Amino acid sequence: MSELYTGIAEILEIDPAAINPNFDLHSGEAAWDSLAVVSVIALVDDCFNVMLSGQALTQCGTVGEIEALIEAAKKG
Repeated sequence: MSELYTGIAEILEIDPAAINPNFDLHSGEAAWDSLAVVSVIALVDDCFNVMLSGQALTQCGTVGEIEALIEAAKKG
């Protein structure tokens, strides 16, 4: 998942060391907006070859919840 963490850090324009499963996407540190959601959809498609729903991704509160969506999409 390190490629995912690095990509999310780049999208949110924050230090990659700050990204972990408990990272709060709605904190003041993160710019979790519609552009970030679309960018993460593309990142996940590139890294894992799965497509996530924008609606489901928007509802994620942490990076760990994004990881759970990825795992569910891989199994589905």
